[in-house]
Amino acid sequence: MSGHSKWSSIKHKKGLMDAKRGKIFTKLIREIMTAARLGGGNPETNARLRLAIQHAKAENMPKDNIERAIKKGLGAIEGGENYEECIYEGYGPGGVAILIETLTDNKKRTTAEIRHILSRLNGSLGEAGCVSWLFQKKGFISFDKSVVDEDKIMELALEGGAEDVRIDENEIEVYTDVSSFEKVKKLFDDNKIPYMVAEISMIPQTSVKLQGKDAENMLKLMEALEDSDDVQKVYANFDISTEEMERISQGKISS
Repeated sequence: MSGHSKWSSIKHKKGLMDAKRGKIFTKLIREIMTAARLGGGNPETNARLRLAIQHAKAENMPKDNIERAIKKGLGAIEGGENYEECIYEGYGPGGVAILIETLTDNKKRTTAEIRHILSRLNGSLGEAGCVSWLFQKKGFISFDKSVVDEDKIMELALEGGAEDVRIDENEIEVYTDVSSFEKVKKLFDDNKIPYMVAEISMIPQTSVKLQGKDAENMLKLMEALEDSDDVQKVYANFDISTEEMERISQGKISS
């Protein structure tokens, strides 16, 4: 399993998403505003806006908040800042490749903050293009293996045209090309099959195994980056064992 997918899953299990609900809403509103500004306010014809609204609803964002964000993005009401999309590339502990997507109204401030977070937690900011070639944009849906029917997941993934299904001891991961993502996701929704994560993601093609202090610092780095107001998504190619993940999530520190 990729580092990003493992991190998404551990956040789900630890309830970190619930603990940071207000910050999640702020980031979702930025994405909705930007999607509406760039592609119009109709989710039927604006795939990016449609996906942003789906994510907002999944986080139980009130309908009024969503509609207000769309209007701000379109300039129909005041307060709609224009956010610039910036992608940062760099390295984490053990040489892990990191891709950081941001929406910012002050690129200079954001660059300084990203650089500071990386350097503080054994990482470094790299040049444009230094790691992006290691990632491919894919649809990604993750299931808790203990609560779903593995055969049904395989059946629906095949029916929807998914590219790959990967299974380990705890999870089932379904990968699609970007154009097939919504079709595959809808099949799972229609069949009321619960998933932990469903998103368009940057999937790493190679991975770096981490353990001990490097693993701990990598997860601290992921959390610090995602805690930044301007950061929308963080992708990384670390590979940490399930046992190591559990140890770290329970606060057991390496000697």
